[in-house]
Amino acid sequence: MSTRPNKQLETFPNPAPGRDYSIDFECPEFTCVCPMTGQPDFAVIKITYVPDATCVELKSLKLYLWSYRDEGAFHEAVTNRILDDLVKAVAPRSATVVGDFAIRGGIRTIVTARHSK
Repeated sequence: MSTRPNKQLETFPNPAPGRDYSIDFECPEFTCVCPMTGQPDFAVIKITYVPDATCVELKSLKLYLWSYRDEGAFHEAVTNRILDDLVKAVAPRSATVVGDFAIRGGIRTIVTARHSK
């Protein structure tokens, strides 16, 4: 597996496919770039999902999230894209992605995107 940022999410077989359980990730150092100003945006990305047949591999998730560092994206778009890419990679029973973006111009933005089968 590469150690460079990329959009490829790797997976592995769910060790307990007959049970509903949740997996929670928190990335307190997420960054992307404001597409309007080019200034950095900082966020805590929280991912919770109930796996089905596969789980996302942690290092690939780290490199995936890191790949947004120099990419222009609105808060709403990047949060939904992270959810879409996770759903495409692992087809979870359910998933939620929360983008909790740092205050900019006196406004804090929290975007929550959900998926369920």
